[in-house]
This record gives sequence, structure tokens and C-alpha cells, in this order.
Amino acid sequence: MTGSRIVALGHYQPSTVLTNDDVARLTDTSDEWIRSRVGIRTRHVAAPGETVDEMAANAAAKALANAGTEAADVDMVVVATSTAVDRSPNMAARVAARIGAPAPAVLDVNVVCSGYPHALATADHAVRAGAARTALVVGADKMTDVVEWAERSTSVLVGDGAGAAVLAACPDGAEPGVGPVLWGSFPEMGDAIRIGGTPTRFVQEGQAVYRWTTTRLPALARAACERGGVAPEELGALVMHQANLRIIESIARGMGAPQAVLARDVVESGNTSAASIPLAFSKLLERGEVESGVPVLLFGFGGNLSYAGQVVRCP
Repeated sequence: MTGSRIVALGHYQPSTVLTNDDVARLTDTSDEWIRSRVGIRTRHVAAPGETVDEMAANAAAKALANAGTEAADVDMVVVATSTAVDRSPNMAARVAARIGAPAPAVLDVNVVCSGYPHALATADHAVRAGAARTALVVGADKMTDVVEWAERSTSVLVGDGAGAAVLAACPDGAEPGVGPVLWGSFPEMGDAIRIGGTPTRFVQEGQAVYRWTTTRLPALARAACERGGVAPEELGALVMHQANLRIIESIARGMGAPQAVLARDVVESGNTSAASIPLAFSKLLERGEVESGVPVLLFGFGGNLSYAGQVVRCP
């Protein structure tokens, strides 16, 4: 058995940008109200005909290019999403077709906002078991498809986008670049965040979710570091699900990672659900804010009141 490592990342966002003033024309809110409560300034919005798999494939193609890896070498595609419209072909199969991967295993993972670290762990486990050598792990969501724009509590939050990583088996004898995952859930509170109904809509119990994230998650984030063999003080970066700025900063304070670069992509991208972690991580790398080889905690949380996190080495 061998471990895996992230070789490169890539991301994609639609070209249309919606400002807080734009959102204020759709619901009873204001730029000041949104910034003070969730810290978001802008979000990217997909065109009506722009699909989840199209965004995912764009991010995947960029990650492959950054890695110098051919699509023919990809033997596994895992896509984390909760906003896929069609059930079959799944998003992973559609992404594989778009990028030209000839015969990969194709899996979709629906764990909503914590979907990406779940997907990364799934691919890592496949590599460790010898079932894959090169995997594409993608997070992609079109949250604006499931939001009611007149509902202020949710419409101010969401954005669309995708992020992807190329995951490869480590050379023999090399230290793994993806640490053990810490994952779990609080099923008794699972309906505090929902995407369902007719028409399909995103709904959440905001106060309950805020209390859960700020009181229960700092200890779990520390436990994820411990499982990865790294103290919070040793982290080079902290990339959490970009739920809202108050939540992200509260968890960071609570877990005690003062030296870590904190991803705050939510300010310009909004909450993109399963896309938020790889999207934010890819941007940190693109801007050169994190050095190669440093430990980074990826930590997702949200729908189902689920969580997952692992320490990875920055490519």
C-alpha cells in the first residue's frame, strides 16, 4: 500500500459577477447588511444553460494542465456535488467524457458542503488500496439553481463554481501527501440544512447551524490535525468550507492556528458548497500565498451536519 499526494489544482468560475447591490434589487437587503453578517461582497453566477459538469470539467482540465498530466492517465474521477440535476450519467462520467479520459472509475459523492474532503478521502483510499494510480477529485456546485432569490437568509450566501485536484500515488518510500481523514456527522440535526422539495430549494436553520459550527467544529478541526500528525500551530494554511466569513474566522480562532494563512475566498465567491474548498485552495496556490510542501488543513462541514477534514501537503 502506498499513499497519495496532490500534484496540482485548478478552478473555474462563471464570468457573471453579482454584487451585493445586485442582490439587494432581488430581495430586502443591502450591501452593509450582507457584509456585516456573512462577509460576502460578490459571487459568481452561472448562465442558465451552464451545467455542473461543464464547470467541473473546466476546473479539471485546468488542474490536469497545471499537473502536466494527460487525461488518458486518469483512472478515477470523483465529483463532489449536491446540485446535479440528472442522476445518470452521473457528473463524474460526464466530466470524464468532456476531458477525454478513456476508462476511469466514475463516482459522485453527495455530502453537500463537506463533499470535497469526503471525495478526496475516497480517492486517497482507492490509491492506498491499489485500485487507482491517478485520480481527478472535483468539487462543483450550481447553488444559484436551488436558491429562492426573494429569500434573504439564503440568497445572499450562494455562488457557483468548481475546483479540482489531480491526485497521484506517491513514489515508493515517499511520505504520503494526503493524511488520514477525520469524518462524521450529527444525524439528529441533519435536517437543519436541506436541498429538496418541488421546486428544489436550499433551506437552512441559520441560528442552529451557526451555533453548531462555532461550538462543535473547532475541536473537530484540531482532531483532524492530530490525526494528520500536525499541531494546529504548524499549519501553513487553513482551507475550510467557505460558509461565511464569521464562521470561518470563529473556527480558526477556536482551533488555534495563528500562523496559518486563512482562506477567505467566500468574500469574493460566496458559498459554493462542495466547490468551495478546492476553489479557495487553488486560488491560494495561484497567488503564491502558500509554499510547496507545507501542511494545509482542508476542513469541510455543512449539509447533513456532516464534517470531514485531512491534512495535505501543498503541491
